[in-house]
Amino acid sequence: MDKAGKAAALETLKGVFEESGAVVVTHYSGLTVAEMTGLRGRLREQGAGLKVIKNRIAKIALEGKGGDAAQELFQGPVAIAFSPDPVSAPKVVAEFAKGNQKLVLIGGLMDETVLDAEGVQALAKLPSLDELRGKLVGLIQAPATKVAGVVQAPAGQLARVLKAYSEKDAA
Repeated sequence: MDKAGKAAALETLKGVFEESGAVVVTHYSGLTVAEMTGLRGRLREQGAGLKVIKNRIAKIALEGKGGDAAQELFQGPVAIAFSPDPVSAPKVVAEFAKGNQKLVLIGGLMDETVLDAEGVQALAKLPSLDELRGKLVGLIQAPATKVAGVVQAPAGQLARVLKAYSEKDAA
């Protein structure tokens, strides 16, 4: 990689570290091209991405974020999964790692916080942003539905009473 390529890669990584809610660091040794493509596809569906990176450029891009613990994550063949949502990338990568022993979770970064493999697994168990939004909308709509049912109930009872009287008079 020439100097211009390294500079571009450095700027790209700086952007990834700044804009991502979470960055998951993995070792990918032994994964086939098809497996990597499958993982990339799953991540893309969730609005996340995967990049194979050079460790030295990643360490420079971090600019001291997370201290020595973050620097230690970047050793060996490293690929990072990242997403604006702090849960999407960890969830997809953790699920993929369960089914494929060749992908090893090393740790992760959330802003200044460095996570170990268990921290990434814990993050993966949280509901995603879309799931939380759905639950919130459900909670907001539930009281309105109950109010409508309560308001409608007396009218329904009155209609049943009137129908009963009309059937009684007809008989």
